[in-house]
Amino acid sequence: QVQLVESGGGSVQAGGSMRLSCVDSGSHVPRQFMGWFRQAPGKEREGVAVMYIGAGATYYDASVKGRFTISYDNAKNTLYLVMSSLKPEDTAMYYCAARGTRMDPNLAFRPSMYTDWGQGTQVTVSS
Repeated sequence: QVQLVESGGGSVQAGGSMRLSCVDSGSHVPRQFMGWFRQAPGKEREGVAVMYIGAGATYYDASVKGRFTISYDNAKNTLYLVMSSLKPEDTAMYYCAARGTRMDPNLAFRPSMYTDWGQGTQVTVSS
């Protein structure tokens, strides 16, 4: 059974940092894309950072570029998101997502393009 398990969320003051982890277990298919998405109350789920693992490429939403860093540890089957200079507007439930097949990177920020999802981890940034 495919499982994506996030951890590392919590509360932090504005300007602080946090690292999220997502352990990918149970999949027998090499991942092509993995990403971090977030959803704030009353808002749609949005892509934050995506990694095209097959090509070693990373992509960021404009709102987090320069502040967040996505990476993947092959040995640990773990996806990370290091977040710095956090802002109150970064407050949301953060989800890890994965896809085992290739796709146009221009579609990588669409939640519907991912087949596997974690349960989410809450990130709260206070001002």
